[in-house]
Amino acid sequence: MAEIDAAERKTPRTAIRNVDDFIANAKRWREELNKLRAILLDSELTEEFKWYQPCYTFQGKNVAILHGLKESCALGFFKGALIKDVHGVLTRPGENTQEGRWIKFTSVREIAEMKSVLKSYVREAIEVERKGLKLKLRKTSDLKLPEEFQIMLDEFPELKTATSPTGVILSSLRPVELEKKARRVANARSAPAVPCRPSAFLNC
Repeated sequence: MAEIDAAERKTPRTAIRNVDDFIANAKRWREELNKLRAILLDSELTEEFKWYQPCYTFQGKNVAILHGLKESCALGFFKGALIKDVHGVLTRPGENTQEGRWIKFTSVREIAEMKSVLKSYVREAIEVERKGLKLKLRKTSDLKLPEEFQIMLDEFPELKTATSPTGVILSSLRPVELEKKARRVANARSAPAVPCRPSAFLNC
């Protein structure tokens, strides 16, 4: 999963306490994030600040989230797989991502040109939540594991419980994360399970 470009903010991440702080301290994509924020606020969604990211909810349920990435910014939908996507603009953040979808942007112009499309997608995402629709998720056992990760699981069985099942699958797609997980398991074989970060709508 692509990470928020926290390293380039002016203040420590923990000092960012709300959406205004998040955008004000973003060195990249500030205008784009503001534009996306305006579109989300012009809807039935409620703006919240969760996991150091702007999150938009409907009746307490997560619907959308904004990401500031290194090469782009993104509008993510927690249940994007249930949006019809008639314009073909939604993509999976990861190969094994099931529910989450996002749209990446690199300019305010792109967002302005897609404003009507984005508004319609936001409305559809709200309806998905209003109707309580759910995607039937595949079991972890149904997902294809990279060969090198399967070898690691065989060597370190504890890795199966080091994160949540979907978190493991996504992290396995990144060699650097594989190495980190292997070192963590090797250095702390008896460590308790670590839950998947709730911010990773991408893991769903």
